[in-house]
Amino acid sequence: MKAPDALRSRLEQIPGMETGHRRLVVVLSQLGDFDSLEYAQALVPALPRLAAAGINLQAIGIGDEAGADRFCQYTALPRQRLQVDGEPTLHRALDLYGGLSTPAGPWPALLLMCAGIGSPGTLAEVLRGYSGDRTAPERLGADQVVQLGNLPPISGVLFDRLGQGYLRPFELATVRLQNMVEVLSHWRTYVPRDDFISQRGGTYLLAEDDTLLYSHRDRGILGFSGTMAKPLSFLDPYLGS
Repeated sequence: MKAPDALRSRLEQIPGMETGHRRLVVVLSQLGDFDSLEYAQALVPALPRLAAAGINLQAIGIGDEAGADRFCQYTALPRQRLQVDGEPTLHRALDLYGGLSTPAGPWPALLLMCAGIGSPGTLAEVLRGYSGDRTAPERLGADQVVQLGNLPPISGVLFDRLGQGYLRPFELATVRLQNMVEVLSHWRTYVPRDDFISQRGGTYLLAEDDTLLYSHRDRGILGFSGTMAKPLSFLDPYLGS
């Protein structure tokens, strides 16, 4: 099956993303969305392996250029790997989930989704952030420090006391809290408009001839992957050993 026409048309406009090589296209939600930040933080360590496998990465999110600059500075995603749209034009063309819609506006809809309404899997994923996960890798090494605004820094050594080699209790929640502090401290940079804060994204892996090798359509908040414990596991067959 070929990749959606809207996606192929968009890639044709991006230098270096033409046909002839594999392409990983990550359609992010709002740049200030926690999913977008977590997805980028998962992708950055995998960039050398993607390059070695001949897979070109392109992320496309909702925001503006100032937000994209801040997003890449914070996540270390290469700036040339991120494009932004002021409105979810591509998302709509791909028929990605727009989230709940309420007469009261986008914020009540977002709060309902955070409570799991119209957002399957969200509450379980939030709980995993606090309880830990023996099937997921750790997120914070002993040499890493989490800074939460004016609060005392949290050292990765603290989590090492609970064990190593897996996601420890409160570890992912701490990373998410750090992301939240970053976004709320620069809200209008990350989110110029509130209209699209419930919009979800998707992932597409294309072969050299535009055959769709893999796709995932987000169904809710904290659902940017079908395997959140190891969000990039869908790439394993294509990255080699």
